[in-house]
Parts: sequence; C-alpha cells; structure tokens
Amino acid sequence: MFFFSPDYFYLILFTSPALLLAVWAQYRVKTAYHQAQQIPAPLSGAAAARHVLDSAGLQDVAIEQVPGFLSDHYDPRHKVLRLSPDNYQRRTVAAVGIAAHEAGHAIQDAQNYAPLIVRNAVVPVAGIGSNVAIWLAILGMIMQMNALLLAGIGLFAAVVFFQVVNLPVEFNASARAKQQLVALEIVDREKMKYVNRVLDAAALTYVAATLQAILTLLYLILRYSGSRD
Repeated sequence: MFFFSPDYFYLILFTSPALLLAVWAQYRVKTAYHQAQQIPAPLSGAAAARHVLDSAGLQDVAIEQVPGFLSDHYDPRHKVLRLSPDNYQRRTVAAVGIAAHEAGHAIQDAQNYAPLIVRNAVVPVAGIGSNVAIWLAILGMIMQMNALLLAGIGLFAAVVFFQVVNLPVEFNASARAKQQLVALEIVDREKMKYVNRVLDAAALTYVAATLQAILTLLYLILRYSGSRD
C-alpha cells in the first residue's frame, strides 16, 4: 500500500522541515486571528472591503457571505469578493484585515497585476497536478516505471510554479490591505499591529506550502535521477 511504502516514508521525511513550518504557521494564524478578533474596529469586514473597493473605483465588485471558517477569497471570474461569516459580519480588526486583503486581490485584478494573471493562467494545470502528480510519482517508484515517475514530476512542476508565483500575489495583496486600512482610517496605527500579525502569519502559510512543494519536487527529481544510474 502507498501509505506504508518506503518511498512515501522517505518523501515525508525529506519534506519534514516544510511540514513543521506549516504546523507552526497554522498555529500562528489561529493565535493571531483569535487575538485580533478581540480588538474592535469601526466597520464590519464587509463594510471595510466595500470602502476599500469603492476607493479604488471598483463599485462593480460584489461582496458576498459564504459559509466556512476563514473561507475568504476573491473570485476573479465573477468579480465577487466572498467573506466567511465572522469576517463578513463582525466589527473586529481581524475581520477588516482579512477583508481588506481580499479586496487587495480585486484591485490586483483590476490593475492587471502580472503575477496574478500568471497565477490564474496556471491554476487548471496546477489543480490537476496537486491531485494526481504525487500518486503518479509514487506509483512509478513502487512499480519502477520511470515513465510514470517522470509524468508525476512534470505535473508537480506546475504545482511548484503556481506556489512560487502565488507568493508575490499574496504579499502584494497584504501590503495593499495594510496601506488602505491606514489611509482610509479604518484601523489606527496602534491597532495595525494586530492586522500585521494576522496577515504576516497567513503569509507564512504560503511560504510553508511553497517550501513543501519545492522539496517534494526535488525529492522526486533525485529519485528519478537515481533510478537512471
């Protein structure tokens, strides 16, 4: 079985630094988000997002509430910013920080921010790669079929490319959010430290995901090279 194969075990061992970083990042996100939820803000997340969008001339971008915990995202296909219940309704620093971050993605979209365009273009291939690539590669290693392993490497390379391109997209959206929250006087400079903690912790999760993807790809390439010697 895959889960008990030596190849799968060594893959986990090889990527363990990234896995540990991911666990730490998730802990930081939950801690920072919980703290920021206790700090009041003058607007709800939805109202803050609306203010940021309108100030950028994006009155056509809708804001909707979606179920889930931290399920917030911007949909570039339908020009809709979707916020989880807590961040849509509540007047907290956590809510306005995350809402402004998602509004930052909408502004990127409107301004044709190059990394966002590239990221959106590679999403379909990366989606396939994230679901199929690793299993193709592991099956190829177990069955000693280099063709399958190489196919897995090719598909997973798209996942790595997506993760790398996604980093500047997320960092830029957070930078826009921080700037707009202060400029529009939604959050004062004293309370911005809580916004910074939430968004910086969230950014760390993307760094961890990118590192894990890179290490996984490197491991697969090394296995492929070793199988050909």
